[in-house]
Amino acid sequence: MIRPALLLGGLLGLLVPALPALADAPDPNMIYNRHCAICHGVSRLGGTGPALLPDNLSRLKHDEAVSVIRDGRPATQMPAYRELLDEAEVEALAQWIFTPPEHEPTWDDADILASHEVAHPHGSLPDTPVFEVEDLQNLFLVVEIGDHHVSLLDGDTFERISRFPSRYALHGGPKYTPDGRYVFFGSRDGWVTKYDIYNLEVTAEVRAGINMRNIAVSADGRYVMAANYLPHTLVLFDARDLELIATIPVEGLNGDTSRVSAVYAAPPRNSFVAALKDIPEVWEIRWPEDLAEGDEPLVGDFALHRMEAPDYLDDFFFDMEYRYLVGAARGGGGGLVFDMDEERKVADLPLEGMPHLGAGITWELDGRRVMAIPHIDKGQVSVFDMSDWSLVTHIETDGPGFFMRSHENSPYAWVDVFFGPHHDRIHVIDKQTLEIVETLIPEPGKTAAHVEFDRRGETLLLSIWDDDGYLLKLDANTLEELDRMPMRKPSGKYNVWNKTRYEEGTSH
Repeated sequence: MIRPALLLGGLLGLLVPALPALADAPDPNMIYNRHCAICHGVSRLGGTGPALLPDNLSRLKHDEAVSVIRDGRPATQMPAYRELLDEAEVEALAQWIFTPPEHEPTWDDADILASHEVAHPHGSLPDTPVFEVEDLQNLFLVVEIGDHHVSLLDGDTFERISRFPSRYALHGGPKYTPDGRYVFFGSRDGWVTKYDIYNLEVTAEVRAGINMRNIAVSADGRYVMAANYLPHTLVLFDARDLELIATIPVEGLNGDTSRVSAVYAAPPRNSFVAALKDIPEVWEIRWPEDLAEGDEPLVGDFALHRMEAPDYLDDFFFDMEYRYLVGAARGGGGGLVFDMDEERKVADLPLEGMPHLGAGITWELDGRRVMAIPHIDKGQVSVFDMSDWSLVTHIETDGPGFFMRSHENSPYAWVDVFFGPHHDRIHVIDKQTLEIVETLIPEPGKTAAHVEFDRRGETLLLSIWDDDGYLLKLDANTLEELDRMPMRKPSGKYNVWNKTRYEEGTSH
């Protein structure tokens, strides 16, 4: 039995607070308990349906919430309530779910253990895929956020192998085991799901927290770590069946606690690295290299290393060797470079505003390795020399971008214009001249975003980010459209080879 440790405390049993209601106004608390609690939980923490707390609903606008309550959500278990609730009741309920509860909810080890379900124990399913493809390493997973499904695609034929439902609001991107057989998903309301790609089956699930930012899988495929906003914890699981190893309270040396912005795997270091929202530190959690296959890890096997930072850091970028970490300072204070071997800050980057370091990529330019990152608040891609962290140039774009992608075999880097009036555009940048050589507008008025290459860098997939959207397959060199596949608001696409080999053009 793997021993959980560092318990967070007893279960408080939060009840939903009743809001004061006007004499003739609908009572949303009563409406919720009558119609919603059976799926979304008495305390709004979720059940078969997602958690209905303000932080968990950050992607949902008020008008969308009204529509979902009134009309239901296609291809999900969410029914329409237009025959049971009038417009005033729907509106009252929609407002109420965006209201914080009177007491902050809790989620401790007892809750994690109670949520744990194993449908197929590790090793119980066949090792031969139930489908035939030419290259198991060239599969793609596509997250469709329009109706909370995931599509599995053959990267060579562009055919859909399977489409299966996901938890609500997947966040942070799926993470593969090194062999590409298993993939782990993390949802904003805390669920970690293990999926066997070969057998097209969910094998295990566990809920790590109430509001979770992302998950990471160790390079050897043995561990999964979840980063929580609520509660302020990191949670470590055994990747085989998602059994709990440890819950780690995130506390500073002065006793202050912190939300976790993100957690990353650092493959060459046998570690996880955590970005903390409310403590000016960087955490690295390492495990021993000599832990034998089959040994059950103990809490003492893991060591916490703290790096003090002069500011709060929200977003990380790593060099290819994972020695250097670049963090974005809170409030537009620039970028900070840390040497993780020496555990200290070694350089500053002249960055203003909100660079999206998590989308950064690298490539070789004139015999030196450079990094390029888009900005969320300005139309600009910044390029830095990684040998001395000096600025090479700023590439002006048609607006703020969010995703950037390339491939070592491609001469181009792609960056979207996700925010602002030109969100239907995507730029193609020559990696040697550092100039925009093409601007594509695949579907005027509809957002074009998130490129992902196949394993060879020959073709790429691009999302038309719309409820009635689709996936474009393009020739990576000629930019010619090859095919399209209708999808419900396809967002991220993740190629097995690129993600498991940490390809230089794919964010990690």
